[in-house]
Amino acid sequence: MKSYRKELSFNVPTRRAFINITPQVEEALRASGIQEGLCLVNPMHITASIFINDDEHGLHQDYDKWLEGLAPHEPVSQYLHNRTGEDNADAHLKRQVLGREVVVAVTEGRLDFGTWEQIFYGEFDGRRKKRVLVKIIGE
Repeated sequence: MKSYRKELSFNVPTRRAFINITPQVEEALRASGIQEGLCLVNPMHITASIFINDDEHGLHQDYDKWLEGLAPHEPVSQYLHNRTGEDNADAHLKRQVLGREVVVAVTEGRLDFGTWEQIFYGEFDGRRKKRVLVKIIGE
């Protein structure tokens, strides 16, 4: 069995954003040469998420509005975590809702998606460099 590891880097200029990273993951899969296996994608930060859904702008706006309703950024004083000097407690909660990682089957050298599925990086505490791990194992 082979394994392949690639790190993607992002520097999102806003606090929150959703970025379609499917092309970068597909590029890593091509570089790996793996035809059958599994592809794991996870953010290497506790205030970001990786998830699979449709690449539709209205849906992304709905996500942002819904997540902000569940865990509003302000007032930052509402969160005990922020007493440490941070202002990102809401980002930790938003990450918990959308999840840490995804695993996608690799079949015949391609990500084995359902209709409309794409991989997204969800950033909830941006404005600095962040990393995403792509780990592919298989034959």
